[in-house]
Amino acid sequence: MNAPLRVAIVGAGPAGLYAASHLLEGPGGTYLNGQLHYLVHRPVEVDVFDRLVTPWGLVRHGVAPDHPEKKLVHTVFDALHHRPWFRYYGNVEVWRDIQPAELSSWYDAVIYAVGASGDNRLGIAGEDLPGSWSAREFVAWYNGHPEYRNADFRLDHKRAVVIGNGNVALDVARILTLPIADLERTDIAPHALATLRNSAVREVVLLGRRGPEHAAFSNPELEELGDLPGVDLVVDRADVPEAATRKLATLRRFAERPLHGHDRRIVLRFDTSPLEIRGRERVESVQVTGGDVLDTGLVLRSIGYFGLPIDGIPFDTSRGVIPNEDGRVVGLDRTYVTGWIKRGPRGIIGTNKKCARDTVRTLLADASTTATSLPAMEVERRVRERRPDFVNAVGWLRLDDHERRLGRLAHQPRQKVCDPAEQLSLANG
Repeated sequence: MNAPLRVAIVGAGPAGLYAASHLLEGPGGTYLNGQLHYLVHRPVEVDVFDRLVTPWGLVRHGVAPDHPEKKLVHTVFDALHHRPWFRYYGNVEVWRDIQPAELSSWYDAVIYAVGASGDNRLGIAGEDLPGSWSAREFVAWYNGHPEYRNADFRLDHKRAVVIGNGNVALDVARILTLPIADLERTDIAPHALATLRNSAVREVVLLGRRGPEHAAFSNPELEELGDLPGVDLVVDRADVPEAATRKLATLRRFAERPLHGHDRRIVLRFDTSPLEIRGRERVESVQVTGGDVLDTGLVLRSIGYFGLPIDGIPFDTSRGVIPNEDGRVVGLDRTYVTGWIKRGPRGIIGTNKKCARDTVRTLLADASTTATSLPAMEVERRVRERRPDFVNAVGWLRLDDHERRLGRLAHQPRQKVCDPAEQLSLANG
């Protein structure tokens, strides 16, 4: 029998965990061109590294809390933790604790699935004023990302302005306007719930620089926005052209129905670009095309995620991705990439499944029959020397169980622990 192929995956979000699922292929095989095929014909061991204590990536820290159905993919990932050839190393950061060159020397292959943790820029004056945030940061805050749990989101102005109109923009608009009673039934971070409970925001204006026919949001997300309890959705009928698309038909329907005079409202504006964010010490207003000035205390820039470079790994600074050919990192042997850092920040969670499958096929085609990797126990010894408080799969499941139990007491899916020190204490006992 061939020696086990040992693969390290950096990043425990959907892209990385889908790659692990393909490498640890189940008895049914993998769908390829509409049929089940077996991709893996030798023993494979997979070690997944993540700088956070918790896995799941954007499933935990990106999906809106009022969309629990989109988080059900975690059941696929949960099954991995019980597989005998899967190991999880949480609270271990490549570059801080292990250098990429070291990782490559420890394993037969390495897959980078680190996502896109930066933001596109507007390039206008005032973009960096306090009170101007990226939507990514706001999403991370209300979803309990440890690095944003103490972010100072002040919701003390009646109007918030969201620049962009993709699905993430609609997510943040919903979270800012949903009744607290609805949010209390979700897994929203406790600190965010407390802040939103005292929010003064009553109007959220979404700015789209192009016409509604080019709006980036999907029709189901738009439909949901129009059905929020206690929230008026304002669309100017003059902005919506006659065209036979579902989104435009939905926008026309919303534009033509009467407003109810609710306490809160969401305004969709099209063909409107921000020119300057103004304020002395904090955001006070946004000047937009057409001469309007919108008073506001909060600006959320929702114009796209952007990948960040990794020391020792090639990087395309214009696209925010690791340059690759069919998942092979250009210029590096036995090094691969999948997810947003491979193709850019586009697609839904499920898009990562095919992306990871294609990368895994490339890796398996390249793999030598002679394994040169370190044994699993030797890798664990080296990791423990550098990060004695790393979290393994058992530790994560312990923390996961704790959050779920807290959630049941509060009638929530889970109650997230957001403090890294508390996470480590609960995970490692």
